[in-house]
Parts: sequence; C-alpha cells; structure tokens
Amino acid sequence: MTSVEWLFPANVEEAVGALAEQGNRAVAGGTTVFDLLKLGHPLPRRFVDISRLPLGRIVETPGSLTIGALCSNTSVANSPVVRLAFPAIPQAILSGASQQIRNAASVGGNIMQATRCPYFRTTSWPCNRRSPGSGCEALSAPTHAHAILGTSKHCIAVHPSDMVVALAALDATVLARTPDGDLTIPITDFYTEPDGAWDQGTMLPSKALITAVKVPHTDASRRSGYLKLRTRASYEFAMVSVAAALSFRSGKVEAASIALGGVGTRPWRRKEAERLLVGEKLDQGPIDSFCDALLDGADLRPETEHKLALSRRAVHRVLRALADQ
Repeated sequence: MTSVEWLFPANVEEAVGALAEQGNRAVAGGTTVFDLLKLGHPLPRRFVDISRLPLGRIVETPGSLTIGALCSNTSVANSPVVRLAFPAIPQAILSGASQQIRNAASVGGNIMQATRCPYFRTTSWPCNRRSPGSGCEALSAPTHAHAILGTSKHCIAVHPSDMVVALAALDATVLARTPDGDLTIPITDFYTEPDGAWDQGTMLPSKALITAVKVPHTDASRRSGYLKLRTRASYEFAMVSVAAALSFRSGKVEAASIALGGVGTRPWRRKEAERLLVGEKLDQGPIDSFCDALLDGADLRPETEHKLALSRRAVHRVLRALADQ
C-alpha cells in the first residue's frame, strides 16, 4: 500500500502556502478525489486537508449572497435564503447524488470535480485530460453520454455538475485566494473548452484555493429553475439539463439567462442568444430562435444526436414554466 502525507492547515493562508508546493492537493469531502484514487489515478505528494477551515458559512449581503466553499451541498440546498432567492440552486443540488454524498460534498469540490467520462476515469484508456497528448478514445467510442457543444479534436467529455449549471445561469462568481492575493473569476469564464490548455479544465491557478461563490440578487434569480433529464429516475448524471432565470415587464422578457448541462464540455451558455428573448413574449417562435442560436454548431454523432431535440424541448419546458409563475 502506498502511503501519503496529510497536512492540516490552521487557516486559509497556511493552506494556500501548502498548495504552492508542487505535488500537494487540496481535499475536503473527497467525494471525487477518493473515487479516482480507487480507480488507479496517481496519488498527490501530500493531501492538504482544508475541511477544518472557516469557509462553511452562507452570508447574505446587500445585492448578493456569498456561499462558503466548505458549505456542504446539503446545507446549501436546505438554506431558506437560497431556496427563496435562488431556487435553481437547491433544485439542481437535490437532483444530483445521494443524500450521503450531498452531506459530504462541498461547494468548492463540486465546482472542481473531474469529468465522469469513463475514458478519463479508467486509467487503461488513452485520455488527453488525464495524460496530455495520449489521445481521446471517446472520439471513436459509441456512447450517449458525450458532449455535443464545446468539443474539440482533443476531448468530448461532458461537464458533470448540476449545481454549476445553475450557478452559470445565475451569473455567479468564484472567489479564490492565491499567494499573491484574492482572485475573482466569473463562473461563465471559469471552465476552459478542451483546446489549448485542454488538460487543465479551469482558469483557476494551480496554487489557488477556492474560498466562496458569490451570487448576485436579481429579480431574475428569484424566478429561476432547474430541470434535469436523465436515463433513470434514480441518481444519475444529466443527459440534458437546463437552468434558467427570467424577469418580465408588461408580459415581455426583461432579462433572461439560460445554461445547459449534460451537453457541453463546460456549462453551456451563450449570452448573445439570450438577447434574442429580451422584449419578446415567451411564445414558441422566440424560444425556437433562441434554441437555434444556443445550439448552433453542435457536434453530433449517431449516439448523441438525440441530445439536440431533448435540449430544445427542455428549454421550452423550463421557460414556459417560469413564465407561468
């Protein structure tokens, strides 16, 4: 059995200092990290256990809500203020994973979780995310779970998170601490498409520690929702999911933000497509035009072409439901 050293920093500054050392890795709930280790992924030099740091609070401030990185998924889903002001977030969280996993999983870990692509997880298959330059077995392997948006010749793995899709639709921002100070990254810019630095996956510097997520209070955030379509009613990753937030004036859309999950290599959102809905009633025509723009350029294979129609129907269903509230 291979042993690994554990560090238990007393504060955020100590944790960031430890992460600055090459080969060290942060761990909180470990619901993704330990799964991958069991599958043969390499051990870090040291685990930096951040679970005891004071990053587990939900703080409401004028105009926004700050959710600590160590808040459990359960505590966020059960928070009265989150349920009232950002209903898409608890709906997304409760649609994914079992109660036991939600109790252990942290917000920061959810944001940083690795793809669930079987060719990434199984170490005997070539995978550019796991071993840059080795190739991508998924490109030629038939499965319904691949991405159709944001793909490249390097990778077609779907982003796995439910919660992050809701955060993307709500214009959330990731807050992090680095050796050089605080860092702020809009979650819509947080994930990289699999081209260029396609093995990295995020814009978070390697020495940074996520400390919180900040979500702005808006009229649209209060009228938000999440829909998840999956192959079974039990806990399963999304085939297609939709998070949306809308506000209206005189029966017409004043603001709209919509993100897709289960179809992209990152949470999928196109703000230029959303502008097509502004000033319109949510009839079939405007929604169809929005879907055309949102899904333009989809990379379809025989095993994934059904995701296009599913995405359109899911968007129609969510937007009409929010309009009727």
